[in-house]
Amino acid sequence: MRAQTASIDKMLVPIEGEKNLLELCRKAGIELPTFCYHSEISVYGACRMCMVELEGRGIVPACSTKPEAGMVVRTNTGEIRSMRKMIIELMLANHAQSCFTCKKSGDCRLQSIAKQLGVDTIRFKKTNRDEPLDLSSKAIVRDPGKCILCGDCVRVCSEIQSVGALDFAYRGAKAQVGPCYSKGIGEIECVGCGQCVKVCPVGALTPKYQVAEVWNAIHDSSKKVVVQVAPAVRVALGEYFGKEPGSLSMGRIITALRRMGFDRVYDTCFGADFTVIEEGKEFLKRRESGKNLPLFTSCCPAWVKFAEQYFPDFLGNLSSCRSPQQMFASLCKEQLPAELGITREELVVVSVMPCTAKKFEASREEFQKNGIPDVDYVVTTQELALMIKESGIDFNKLELGSFDMPFGFSTGASVIFGSSGGVSEAVLRFAAETLEKGSSQEFRQLRGLNGIKTAEITIGKETLSMVAVSGLANARKVIDQIRSGEASYDLVEVMACSGGCVNGGGQPVCADSLDKRAKGLYDSDKMLQFHVSSENPYLQQIYAERLDDHKSHELLHTKYKNRKRIDQEELILAESSGERVLTLEICFGTSCFVRGAQQLYQDLMEYIRSSGLEDKTQFKASFCGQQCKKGPVLSVNGKSIEKCTRELAISEIEKALNLV
Repeated sequence: MRAQTASIDKMLVPIEGEKNLLELCRKAGIELPTFCYHSEISVYGACRMCMVELEGRGIVPACSTKPEAGMVVRTNTGEIRSMRKMIIELMLANHAQSCFTCKKSGDCRLQSIAKQLGVDTIRFKKTNRDEPLDLSSKAIVRDPGKCILCGDCVRVCSEIQSVGALDFAYRGAKAQVGPCYSKGIGEIECVGCGQCVKVCPVGALTPKYQVAEVWNAIHDSSKKVVVQVAPAVRVALGEYFGKEPGSLSMGRIITALRRMGFDRVYDTCFGADFTVIEEGKEFLKRRESGKNLPLFTSCCPAWVKFAEQYFPDFLGNLSSCRSPQQMFASLCKEQLPAELGITREELVVVSVMPCTAKKFEASREEFQKNGIPDVDYVVTTQELALMIKESGIDFNKLELGSFDMPFGFSTGASVIFGSSGGVSEAVLRFAAETLEKGSSQEFRQLRGLNGIKTAEITIGKETLSMVAVSGLANARKVIDQIRSGEASYDLVEVMACSGGCVNGGGQPVCADSLDKRAKGLYDSDKMLQFHVSSENPYLQQIYAERLDDHKSHELLHTKYKNRKRIDQEELILAESSGERVLTLEICFGTSCFVRGAQQLYQDLMEYIRSSGLEDKTQFKASFCGQQCKKGPVLSVNGKSIEKCTRELAISEIEKALNLV
């Protein structure tokens, strides 16, 4: 059967399942400019940069137009070029033009498209307002003055992560994107995953850099500075230096870090081997007792914060194991000071991570001892690339180096942690070795980039039901299925970023590179001599000499607790402008929120408006952190109503107003 085709700039291009004209143009080797198109999130069509001329229909957006046989498309007419240049000029006129000091400089889509279109003048008056930086988050910096209103961050946070920490506010020339209640992004339910950073085409959202602090520590002669490198970094950093995605660059990374001045260079995979052992033991113990199943993994800090905020009733199912970053650091701070002849205060631990949420994790009180954090600083893959360039190091000419021992030795089971399904596979390898001595399996069933991957796996006489989830919206879906009884699992692996850490918010942004990065990790696993974490000889030695049950629990485990979504005790939602006769207070804590508090608030605001009570009513919200089952909870002039409904609330309001 002859393939259907469309004519694009006089080229016949076969239509083979492409979702839109934009994808068809890309297949033809034509890179249409766009700010708001990402294949993994919904089509928005806000930027209008991908407009093409379609014969018989005029100018249409390529991103939202489905290909049809016989279409005649022109992508580069004079009218279209003029339109694109005008759009870019308008954006630049309404954009903070601090390009030389912007963290996105050189990697900014606004810059690159302006250059692509030959924009050399801006014909419009500068209109942007100076907006203060939002530095409230440990993970992310928000610069409202650079936002171009593409909506990418809004959609990825809502559709992929189901968090909705950012949204549009106001209209017309006053329109902006920001957190609710005009608060800082670190004061609301943001989990710090950095997926908004990944899709932001400009410098409006960036990782919170700690590069300057790390350089200061390196240059401080009173400090010993050690660094750990996460598995996903080794298959991504090379992209900043022209390497293919998935290329293993660990040897050059080690040499670069030594040249930069780090005293010891270690592998986070060493901590991951400990995580596998501790989580594997925990899993087998729960499986035997039948309590607190399914076991949810706890390696991803964005997922942990998500669970603390939205699913406090499942925190008992969350593994008590610290993440590999934190296990590694606690062991370092425990062991290295004595070996190096220094105090704990003089040892600085730096992490190189693919993830912005690791910055938040390192700041948690649970991971401090006497006020000193286990991890002092976290830099992303992006920040490490900047530090290498700042040092003047020619990365591609570096000789290969090797990790320092013992914290540089790892097994293949820990390397695959960076890809979705890798944690489950590593735990399964340990379980198989424990249940069937000498068993050696790879458990490929949970590999791949699908957001939800399930498997029934038999080890000896045991059959285990597993699911590996990436993307927090998928996690929410799986938890809802477990809660309703629709699904039942023994082990649930959750990673916030789609595809796992290879797609972290601090990684290079490169389309169609995730499968190559994941393959690089699995290839690395094959090249290592050990593939089960319990086979790590240095790990065995530390367990034998330093870690009894009490010490293991102190250094390698933690506790998580219910967390407020909004960092505020009370908030005024609506204020009376005249004599106040009605004071309402609704709880927006997680427990009440999931039981319908938001809908109750909307219903009551509608009632207040329709009853002409707006000028006489103060409506407040509180954000308690209690894990109760009383919600929604509403207070009417000081009287509290538990399990409140619209009817109960209106009845109590009418009593308070003497209307009944």
